Amino acid sequence: MQLIGSDRYTLVMGLGKTGFACANYLAAQGQRVIVTDTREKPPYLNKLSQVWPDIPVHLGDFDTELCCAADTIVLSPGVPKQELAIQAAISHGVPVRSEIDLFSAAAQAPIVAITGSNAKSTVTSLVGAMAEAAGLHVAVGGNLGTPALELLDDKVQVYVMELSSFQLETTHQLGAEVACVLNISPDHMDRYDNNLMAYHQAKHRIFQGCNKVVENADDQLTLALVPDHVERRQFTLSVPDLKQYGLQGSADEEWISIGLQRLLKTSELVLTGRHNIANCLAALAIGDSIGLPHKVMLETIRSFRGLAHRCEYVSTQDGVTYINDSKGTNVGATVAAIEGLGATIEGKIVLLAGGVGKGADFADLKAPMQQFGRAAMVYGQDGEDIDRVLTGTIKTYRTDDLEAALAQARAVAQPGDLVLLSPACSSFDAYESFEKRGEHFCQLVEAQA
Repeated sequence: MQLIGSDRYTLVMGLGKTGFACANYLAAQGQRVIVTDTREKPPYLNKLSQVWPDIPVHLGDFDTELCCAADTIVLSPGVPKQELAIQAAISHGVPVRSEIDLFSAAAQAPIVAITGSNAKSTVTSLVGAMAEAAGLHVAVGGNLGTPALELLDDKVQVYVMELSSFQLETTHQLGAEVACVLNISPDHMDRYDNNLMAYHQAKHRIFQGCNKVVENADDQLTLALVPDHVERRQFTLSVPDLKQYGLQGSADEEWISIGLQRLLKTSELVLTGRHNIANCLAALAIGDSIGLPHKVMLETIRSFRGLAHRCEYVSTQDGVTYINDSKGTNVGATVAAIEGLGATIEGKIVLLAGGVGKGADFADLKAPMQQFGRAAMVYGQDGEDIDRVLTGTIKTYRTDDLEAALAQARAVAQPGDLVLLSPACSSFDAYESFEKRGEHFCQLVEAQA
């Protein structure tokens, strides 16, 4: 292709939900935009052509010349920065930005930014519910639900944003009022060349320019390297220090507390599992950081039912409980679910796991399954890898698909047990999303009720 030196344009790479939001925003600002996507039929192609028919769209392999001649590249989260055409553009001095960069530059209200390997959707939703209950005009989104740029509104008083490592890779100055990394465990190792440090560094970009941080005292990888003037809050599942958010009391009467101040019995929560208690503590610390009233936050925590596909109760049949944790798309999430739920039941966990492992090491499943598990039903593209890791720890069954795995789980489970779909893998070998996988699981369970 031929480009002349006076041509100035922003190149949006990727035409999914985020890419469309970026192109739409930039075009509305009067900028010249070109969009490129490697797919023949990207999901938002028709919508873009309807709204902005004059925006050129280049489909197929990324064009190095097109990238190098751009004024700026705006990268969708699903497009790795390691693409050769993008690396060539970077070497030519072309800045590469994210949707979150565009959003943070335009947002007029404080930003609460939340990331982590697990639980970020739950905590983001809980903080959003707290802010709404406190009477604030709040906008919730980012990696969860609505793209950040579509949330921009002068009426918004606080933005509560879930951010992924993919979004943060090309975010340069977020400037959040409060930034939190909930936890770090290996995920997306296929994207990060099996390099946990690269993943960790991407997550920690959330702290750039922030005013306050919330850290997980139980996970050293969440601790922020920020200037001394940045205000810190920490949460822990242990007894808290004077300014920490943690737990006091005994197993019979355990209290969510700030230092010595007891606030709420854990038995009053609708949410189940130790991991969800940690989520409530994180949300409380974040809410405190933006001045939400304790009474309102505690009322919200007490009634919050959680999100679909995240340790979601499905049914109890013949004394066996069925839980849908299809959002458990990495090993850390599945470990958290096993440990969080296993400690609360009389029986054992029968695990359904498998799918696309994204280069993960499944070894961390061994210890919690040895402690809490009865058996594992493995299936899907990388089910054999899970089987190999767990063999010798507990009984494993290799099955063809999720339906067969559930049928085998029914045969193995005993009264008091919990059948847990928490795949430790993404769903893309069999389902278009973790939501579709979870919905299918629920349908299969309920069909046998």
